[in-house]
This record gives sequence, structure tokens and C-alpha cells, in this order.
Amino acid sequence: MTEKLAIFLDYLSIEKGLSKNTLLSYGRDLRRYTGFLKKKKLGSFDSVSRDQIMDFLLSERDRGLSPTSVGRALVAIRMLHQFLAQEGHVKQDVTDALESPKVWSHLPEYLNASEVEALLKAPNLRKKQGIRDQAVLELMYATGLRASEVAALKLGHFHAEEGYLRVTGKGDKERMVPVGKHARESVKRYLARVRTEWVRGKNEEALLVSRQGSRMSRQAVWGILKKCAKLAKITKEVYPHILRHSFATHLLEGGADLRVVQELLGHSDISTTQIYTHVEKSRLKSIHQKFHPRP
Repeated sequence: MTEKLAIFLDYLSIEKGLSKNTLLSYGRDLRRYTGFLKKKKLGSFDSVSRDQIMDFLLSERDRGLSPTSVGRALVAIRMLHQFLAQEGHVKQDVTDALESPKVWSHLPEYLNASEVEALLKAPNLRKKQGIRDQAVLELMYATGLRASEVAALKLGHFHAEEGYLRVTGKGDKERMVPVGKHARESVKRYLARVRTEWVRGKNEEALLVSRQGSRMSRQAVWGILKKCAKLAKITKEVYPHILRHSFATHLLEGGADLRVVQELLGHSDISTTQIYTHVEKSRLKSIHQKFHPRP
């Protein structure tokens, strides 16, 4: 199984041209999958059944993975088995007609307005690192960017006067995202007081840099969020996408159109954005009571 998995990952890299981050994620998912199969004493992919795949996905859910992460693992497993069948490594694709289990579906966790406010005020602005950290958090909440997208921003992507960012998302799709006044001011403060000193004349294109003057990693972005959530005494479980979820949820609560939120988040399919429609219920009820002739 190890050899066939390596062939498949090479195929994804060379022929499919998937991004480095996607390859790393699929690789981790599939290595856990093959490890699970080996523990079940299965010696080859030919001996795998649909029930065993479902058992693996449920075990991933039970160890605390989010529905999104479990769904990504299912996508990777489907692609692997389809590839093995097409190349003649297995007799049939056992994932054919395999339905996604719904037992782990739940609404995304998000921060309320007061929690976001506390988080954004957590960095110590008397220190250069605090100025940088606040710029990172303000950008994430103002734009709904993924941690990887924030880390990938270049200096030329930030258009302060026009008030927007040029973002390259999944599948190398480019989108323009508005940046609010608070985030713009926070980033401008960081650029004026921190970045120039940290870069020290290096030829660094990244917008957000470390104290060594090099591009920040998405793990560093996640570390800032986790550290500041602790300083803000936020008791909810904080994870990399929580500001992205908060961004989308608060826009919809404010009356934004779902299609607009889809565009801002960079979702190719609106069904992905529809996970946020739970916030619509109370607003729709109040509108119905206000305008319907017989509420």
C-alpha cells in the first residue's frame, strides 16, 4: 500500500499540479488512512470495503477532526481509489456510490462581536511584535482570508488608498477583497513602524514578516491567533478558521447577500457558503414579523 500511495501522490503533484499545501494535507490524510487499514490487518487496497472506509472516517471524527477536515479526507480517499482502479492496481473502485456520512455535520463555531473586539485588542501595541500581530488579526477578520492566504500576501497586494487586497486563493483563483478602515490603519501602522526595520533592506516581497524579516508561515499566523485568544480570555475552542467563520457570520447577520459572501470567501460553490445560513434564522423571523400582513 505504501508503494501505491507514493505513486498516487506523484501523480497528484506531476499530472494534476496540486498546490504544495493541498498535497501535504492529502498526504497526511492518506497516510493515516493506510495506517488504519494496516491496523485492521488489510494487506492491499483490493481488500478494502466501503464499511471499512466509513469506519476510518468515523474514527477521524471521533478523534476530534472538524467536519471540513473529515470531508477533505473523504475526497482524498475517493481520488486514491479512483486512480487505483483506472490504472488497474485494483479490480474496482469501492468508493463508487459511497455517500458522505452526515453524522458529523455541525454548524461552524465563530466568535461574537465582543469576543472579536477583545481578540483584536489583545496585542501589546507598545511592542513591535504586538503591532504586527494586530495587523494580522485585523486583516483576517476584515477580509475572511484563510491563514495560508494571509501568509501568502505580497506587499503589492495591499492597496491602502483604494481599500482592497488582491488575494490568490485555492486553485490559484484571484479575487479582490475590500479592507475596512480599522484593518487598513492597523496594516499601515505596521508598515510604517515595523516592517521596514525588520526587513532591513532585504529583497522580501511578503506583506507580513517575522522579526527576522522573512515571510511568515501559516503556522505562525495560527500561533498569533492562538496566543491572542488566550490573552483575550476567550473560552471557546479557537482554530485557524474561526475568524473566517466570524467574518462570514457577521456579514450575514448584518444583511449581506449569500452570493456576496461566497465571492468574498473565494468559494467556487455556493453550497460551501451555505453552512453560514444558520445565522439567518433569527433575522428572517424578525423580518417576517415586521412585514407580513398576518405575522
